[in-house]
Amino acid sequence: MTGSARGRTGGSRYGERVPLVAAAVCPHPPLLVPEVAGAAAAELDELRTACDAAVGRLLAASPDQIVLVGAGPETVRFRAADYGSLRAYGVDRHVRLWKTNCAGGERLPLSLTVGAWLLGRAGTDLPRFAESVAADTAPAECAALGAELVRRAEGRVALLVTGDGSACRGEKAPGYDDPRAQAYDEGVARALADADADALHGLDPVLSAELKVAGRAAWQVLAGAAGAAGGRWHGELTYDAAPYGVAYFVATWEPA
Repeated sequence: MTGSARGRTGGSRYGERVPLVAAAVCPHPPLLVPEVAGAAAAELDELRTACDAAVGRLLAASPDQIVLVGAGPETVRFRAADYGSLRAYGVDRHVRLWKTNCAGGERLPLSLTVGAWLLGRAGTDLPRFAESVAADTAPAECAALGAELVRRAEGRVALLVTGDGSACRGEKAPGYDDPRAQAYDEGVARALADADADALHGLDPVLSAELKVAGRAAWQVLAGAAGAAGGRWHGELTYDAAPYGVAYFVATWEPA
């Protein structure tokens, strides 16, 4: 299905065409990394396969660089040599964003650590950059950040956006059961499937926080990027499930 990336998220500035060639959305549970999941790794094999395929489609779009976007404690642009750690999840392992040199630091939040792991798993040598967006950032600011991210990129850019849906899908969910969670997640799934930037932009920050949604701000950055690029987009949702009471989505957006 296709959707328009114009509307509240804005269009390209002064007729400028932004070279956004593809975007992918993946969740960022630490259990996605098999070493973290241990004996339970097979439980997320389907999700892992969907994420690998989404990253593969990003690479198939022949970008010159990849920009990772995910939620974090604050909005920060990271250096190419920065890295994340899985130590807090029982695995003493660093995950590099891209380059390895002494200028890097252990700075990536979980969302970008998992995103960098997915890119490393794909074996690509493409330049990659990353920016976290504060989880409480207002929708308009998220959209503006998305537009800025692709406008300042050099050459063809692809976005890898990481974020989880509600964490309130059932009594065993991290946020316990909330009857509003199902409808919220269904709305996100439709927006991702339809490449509906306006629907993502319209997600309510207050409700999202109450449902412990980790992806709201990052998805709204995607909405801003697509809006700045202009034109129509084709979306495909390839994974939509809540195996541990947390909604996970995998989707790809490509120019229609």
